[in-house]
Amino acid sequence: MKAITLASNGGTENLIFTEIPKPEIKKNEVLVRVKAIGINPVDAFVRTHPFALETFLQPQPGEPVIIGWDISGVVEAVGVEVTQWKTGDEVFGMVNFRGHGKAYAEYVAAPTDQLALKPGNISHDEAAAATLAALTTWQALVTYGKVKTGEKVLIHGAGGGVGHYAVQIARHFGAYVMGTGSAAKKEFILGLGADEFIDYTATQFEDLVQDADIVIDSLFGDHIFRSLEAVKEGGRLIALLVPFTDERLIQKVQEKKVYAHTLNVTSNGEDMQQLAALLKSGEIRSHVSAVYAFEDIAKAHEEIETGKTLGKIVVSLL
Repeated sequence: MKAITLASNGGTENLIFTEIPKPEIKKNEVLVRVKAIGINPVDAFVRTHPFALETFLQPQPGEPVIIGWDISGVVEAVGVEVTQWKTGDEVFGMVNFRGHGKAYAEYVAAPTDQLALKPGNISHDEAAAATLAALTTWQALVTYGKVKTGEKVLIHGAGGGVGHYAVQIARHFGAYVMGTGSAAKKEFILGLGADEFIDYTATQFEDLVQDADIVIDSLFGDHIFRSLEAVKEGGRLIALLVPFTDERLIQKVQEKKVYAHTLNVTSNGEDMQQLAALLKSGEIRSHVSAVYAFEDIAKAHEEIETGKTLGKIVVSLL
């Protein structure tokens, strides 16, 4: 099969288009012929940073290193113990995160409990987009955030991959949604269902918001301190990138009685099925801003590294 391996950490020239054997599936796995791959910032981060490769990908010594976790495709073979899926089923999911998902390939071996049936009303591109980013949102807002009807939710980067799903899922649960973004993304974010838009380049969001029940913070560094100012006492602050280990941060969290959690998204078929239901009903949708051919995956990495993506980027194998 065709695959893209990582020769070594560094630039996109280290993404090598090659041929390797198809994966052999275990008794509880299915072999998926991949139709589309979702591209995420973590893909480029793993490509460029050795510690990230070891942390997120966790490859075994001597095996080809294949980035990626987000797939949509068709089941081509099933393991001997598999009863949930059959040959020909269209499925999507985030495979083995954290771990070696090996998504940058024509075929992927996927555990059965990490997939969901692709809704017939969406494309493989839209399905592949709604995996890591959408799972991150679901687990941040629902699993840990415990979002409820009528609550105020502040979402940073509301026009990006995670953010554009977060706006829609928060609205699905009946929350009042505030989204930050650049002025160029205002209409897009409001069109997703946000009740308020905050231009982070023109306004300090914490000057406008101090009573959020939930804040989803997707940024690095001291931005988390500003997000803490926007959470009401007893609220919830979910960080996607920053650990709550800084003593100053811990003290402020305790003083404000805030539930603070750093999310490590995990592969979860039950969560994928919840997302599939929302995609099928049209309550959430994937905004795919760019689709690249498999052999142009370097261009997809270059775009995701700008940090200015609108919605999601996908690589198509169709």
